[in-house]
Amino acid sequence: MEQKDSLKKTLTPFMLWGLGVGYVISGMYFGWNLGLEKGGTLGMAIATVAIMVMYVTFSFSYAELACAIPKAGGVFDYANTALGKNIGFIAGIAQMVEFIFAPPAIAFAIGAYFNAFFPQVPILTSAIAVYFIFTALNVYGVKAAASFEVIITVLAVGELLLFSGITLPKFHAENLIHNNFPNGWSGVFAAIPFAIWFFLGIEGVANVAEETKNPQRDISKGFGWGIFTLVVLCVLVFISTIGIGGWEAIVYKNGKSGETSDSPLPLALSMITGDNHLMYHLLITVGLFGLVASFHGLVLSAGRSTYEMGRVKSIPAILGKISPKFQTPANALIGNMVIGIIALLSGKTAEIIIISVFGALTLYIISMISVMVLRKNKPEMARPFKTPVYPLFPIIALIISCVSFIAMLIYNLKLGLIYSGIVLGIFLLYKIFKKAD
Repeated sequence: MEQKDSLKKTLTPFMLWGLGVGYVISGMYFGWNLGLEKGGTLGMAIATVAIMVMYVTFSFSYAELACAIPKAGGVFDYANTALGKNIGFIAGIAQMVEFIFAPPAIAFAIGAYFNAFFPQVPILTSAIAVYFIFTALNVYGVKAAASFEVIITVLAVGELLLFSGITLPKFHAENLIHNNFPNGWSGVFAAIPFAIWFFLGIEGVANVAEETKNPQRDISKGFGWGIFTLVVLCVLVFISTIGIGGWEAIVYKNGKSGETSDSPLPLALSMITGDNHLMYHLLITVGLFGLVASFHGLVLSAGRSTYEMGRVKSIPAILGKISPKFQTPANALIGNMVIGIIALLSGKTAEIIIISVFGALTLYIISMISVMVLRKNKPEMARPFKTPVYPLFPIIALIISCVSFIAMLIYNLKLGLIYSGIVLGIFLLYKIFKKAD
């Protein structure tokens, strides 16, 4: 009989694929094109290929940890086991920063979509409303939440394939070559945060391990199928979008310079169909599904990471309670929603995205070190899945993560210091309260 004080095991490999792709897919629809302003087509392509290699090697390495230690806390549990409680706590906070701070930016984008269709509804009103709706869905049950995620993810993937099918026949190679390296190698490093936006969040698959029917076998499938789908979509979207009219045409609203747009796909499609065609409006509508898939998926993962830290009392224990009625981490989900809405009301969504990426890179660095430490110190540990080409994969992911973190720090020093202040401040509070206990 299933215990009422534990998470409910309902997820299948297909649902894990839906979650893994859904967490990330909004990154294909908006935001990444701003990296082209930094690096041009070639500079952004170099950054994207490097980040792609990082995510492929990271995903296989992280899957090893997730299958060996199938816990909702993800990197918090892995680092606790490999590196001790202090590093585990820092890893857990970094993970929470990533998962809690990414959704407000996506909620704002969803609000902007609604505002385009219904100008009388303020952006913030829609953004806050989606927080309440999708938090409630996640509180209701993980099976309903995951099923919903799979449906909208399939629609969003289908729309990207349709977009590529329409645009690739109009592709011109000279558009990829024109002014393709405007800022040299400094542009490559400046483009890194936008390249990460293509893949940010896939690690959330590990956080539903406790709700997976057979985590030792299925988590690796979810990671593998998910990263393969995302790599294919990334290449298709990158080439087909820029190939229509050059990178300037999908960065600037007037196609040349000045005010930027974070909606590259509609800009590219409008050059083929015009902005009053059925396909154009379909892209806008289904693009909304992509945003919803990522928002909803990250809300789900954030709930699990907060729940696990509350369950072991690293943060207030009330956040680690399971709803006896729904068997979901209701308190953690609601607590995350409150923080997310506060961040949303700050109006600093671009800065919040950067802070979220700092959290993700910290997670990648600590988890790759954990893989190698556990291989050395606990060779007897049961590993239902082992990363291929060990130790090359975790080493590659670790090196690219460190370089990306340093590059982001150079180009976003103030936000890097704010992020460090958040993590260290919470860590000090943790040490003070633990000592008092």
